[in-house]
Amino acid sequence: MGGLGMTARTRSEERTGFQELSPYHPTYDLQADFVMVYGIDETMPDRIKQWRDKGYIVHLMTGVSWGEYQDYLNGKVDGRGHWDEAQRNSKGDNISHGIDVPYMVPTIAFADFLTERIRVAVDAGVDSIHLEEPEFWVEGGYSDAFKREWEIYYREPWQPPHETEDAQYRASRLKAYLFTRCLDQMCSTLKEYAKVTYDRNIRFYVPTHSLINYTQWRIVSPESRLLDLPGIDGYIAQIWTGTARTPNVYEGIRKERTFETAFLEYGIMQELVRGTNRRMWFLHDPIEDDPKHTWKDYEQNYFKTVVASLFHPHISRFEICPWPSRVFNGKYPREDELGRENIPADYATKLLVVMHALGDMDQKRIAWREHHLEVGILLADSAMYQRRIPELNPVHGSTANDLLDWSPFYGLALPLLKHGLVVRPVQLDNIKRFPAYLDDYRILVLSYEFMKPESPDLHNSLAQWVLDGGILIYVGDGSDGFHQVREWWNQGKRKYLSPAEHLFESLGLGTSLTEGSYSVGKGILAYCPIHPASCAHERVKANRLRDMVKDAIGSVDGVHLEWCPTNAFVLERGPYVIASVMDESYHQEPVVLSGSYVNLFDANLPIVHRITLNPGDNILLYDLTAIEQELQLIAASSRIEAISRTDKGFEFVARGPENVNGIARFRCPQRPQKIMIQDNVHNDVAKFEWDEPSSTLCIRYANNPTGVHLKIYW
Repeated sequence: MGGLGMTARTRSEERTGFQELSPYHPTYDLQADFVMVYGIDETMPDRIKQWRDKGYIVHLMTGVSWGEYQDYLNGKVDGRGHWDEAQRNSKGDNISHGIDVPYMVPTIAFADFLTERIRVAVDAGVDSIHLEEPEFWVEGGYSDAFKREWEIYYREPWQPPHETEDAQYRASRLKAYLFTRCLDQMCSTLKEYAKVTYDRNIRFYVPTHSLINYTQWRIVSPESRLLDLPGIDGYIAQIWTGTARTPNVYEGIRKERTFETAFLEYGIMQELVRGTNRRMWFLHDPIEDDPKHTWKDYEQNYFKTVVASLFHPHISRFEICPWPSRVFNGKYPREDELGRENIPADYATKLLVVMHALGDMDQKRIAWREHHLEVGILLADSAMYQRRIPELNPVHGSTANDLLDWSPFYGLALPLLKHGLVVRPVQLDNIKRFPAYLDDYRILVLSYEFMKPESPDLHNSLAQWVLDGGILIYVGDGSDGFHQVREWWNQGKRKYLSPAEHLFESLGLGTSLTEGSYSVGKGILAYCPIHPASCAHERVKANRLRDMVKDAIGSVDGVHLEWCPTNAFVLERGPYVIASVMDESYHQEPVVLSGSYVNLFDANLPIVHRITLNPGDNILLYDLTAIEQELQLIAASSRIEAISRTDKGFEFVARGPENVNGIARFRCPQRPQKIMIQDNVHNDVAKFEWDEPSSTLCIRYANNPTGVHLKIYW
C-alpha cells in the first residue's frame, strides 16, 4: 500500500461496487466506487441520476433469464403473446421466479425485447451494463419455444430430456447455446448503438453463479462459452453464503462446508479471466436470500466467504454487497427467537471495515506463510449437461442425494483440500482456447464420470502436457451412463466406450489400463479405477485417492514436489494476513499467529499480538510490521478522503452510511493532543485511543455520507 494507504484508490478504478433496486438513501450509501442500479422499469433513469449525483460511477444490472417482463409475455410489445417461451418442466408447469415471472427460453424475440428495454439505459448514460444470471433449469426443456429451437439446432424431432441420457445431454447443451446466442446478440447490438449514437464504448458484464454451484443446483448456463464472445468484458462471481452453504459429502458426512465450498467456487470463477484482459469481481453477501437465519449465522458465514475469496490473489475487485438496503435496513430473527431485529451495531461496523479493506487488495507481494502445493482439478461446462432429474430417471446404483450433492466432484476435491493442498478447479474447456493454459500446473486430477470432453483435441494438449513433465491422476471406473451419449468418442469407425479410453490412447498407453502409475515422457499418468463419488462417501477411498496423489508426486525423477498435510492456510497479500483453519482435517490442532496485527474482523480494530485459531475459524489481519509510512491509514469503517498533512498535524474527510459507527486507525509519527470533528451539524472534540507500542491512533465518530471532517493536532 503506497502513499497514505487506501486513499490512493479512485472511484474510476471500480475496485468495489454494489447492486441496489431501491432509490438512493443515506442509510445504505456504502461509499463504494460504483453502484449497479437494478432493473429496467420506468424509474430507472431517475434512480441512475440519484446515484450519479452522489458521486458514484453508475452501472445498470438486469436479469437476462427472468424479470418483470409481463408486457412482453402478454403481447403488449409486438402484438404476439410469448407465454410459450416460459421454461416449462415435464409436468407442463412453468418454472418461475415469482408470480407471473417465469424463467424464459432465450429466443431471438426475447433478446430483441431485452435489447430495446436496455437501450434506454444506454441513452441515460450508464458506463456499463450487467446481464445477470443466464439460467436454464435442467428440469426445463418442455415448452413449445424450446421444442422449436431443438428442431432448428439439431435438425431432428424434439425428445423429452428425461427419457434418455442422450436427450438430457443434448437438451442441456442446447440450453447453454441459446443463452450464449442471446448474450452475443444483445451485447453486439448495444455496443454498436452506443458507438454510433454517442461515440461511447459501453462495457458488458455477466454476473453468474459458479460452474460448481450451477452444476450442483442443476442449472445450465454458458459459463466458459462466454469467453468466445468478444462483446463480454468480464463477470461478477456470484458466490455467497447462499451458494457456499449448500451441503456436500466428505468421508460419509453430509453437511454445510461454507469455507471449503466457497474456496472451490471462487477458484473456478477466476478461470474465466485468467490469462485474459477481462475483469472479474468476487461477490460477498453479508446476509443471503433466505431470511430465516440470525445475524450471528450470517456473520459467521460471511467471514468464511470473504476469507475463501482472498485466497485467490489474482482477483482484487469485489462486489461488496447485493441489496445493501435489505442488510442495513432489514430485520432478521433474534437469537432468542423473540421477534426480529435490525443489524447489530458491531456487525455493521465490521462490514464497513472489511468492505473498505477489500478495495485495497491489489497488492504486489503475495506469499504463503508455509509451503503449499497446488493441484488442479479439471472441470468442464459439460458437467451441467449430466444433471438428470432424479425423480424421473434415477441413475443405477446412485441415490437422489448423490445427484443433489454432486458427490463425484466433491469426492475428488475435498479429500485433497481438507489435507492442505491448494485445490484449484481448472477449466478443461480452456485448454484449447489458450495454448499455455496449463503451464502453471504440475499436478492435475481428472474424471469423466461426471463430465465429458467436448472435443478430442483436448487430449492432444493434455498428452503433451504430461509428456513435458506433468502429473495426471485419472479417477474413474467407466460406469457413468452418459458415456453412451452420441458424441465424438463413439461416432465413426473408431469407437471408444468412454472418452477416457481415447485419453489413454493419446498418451500412448492403449485403451485398457490396470490401476497404477505409468511413465509418459517426462511425466506420469496415475490411474485409479474407482468412481469418484466413492471418495466422498468412504474414508478408505478418500485415503486411496490421497495416497495415489502422494505416490505420483514422488515418482517423477528430478522433480522435488512436497505435500505437507496441514489443516490451515495462511496467505499474505501485502500487509494483509488471511488465515483459515479447517475442521475434519489432517489434525485438529489450533494455529497460533504471533506478531503485531490489527484484527479487521473486530469492530474495535484492536491491536493483537497473539491469535489462536481453532478448527473452523477464519481471520483477516493487518500486519503492522509491513507499514512503510510514518503517517498511514490502516483500516476504517468509512471511505477516507482528502488526507493532508499540516505543520500542526493532519486532517481528513470520512464518509459512510448513516447509523453505522465510524472508526479509523492510523499509524502516526506522534501522539495527538486533540482531535476536532466537524460535520454539517456538530463541531466537537473527538474521542481517541493511542497505542504507544504500535504508534497507532484509533478515532471514533458518527458516519455521515456527506462527510465528517476530522482535524488531528500534535
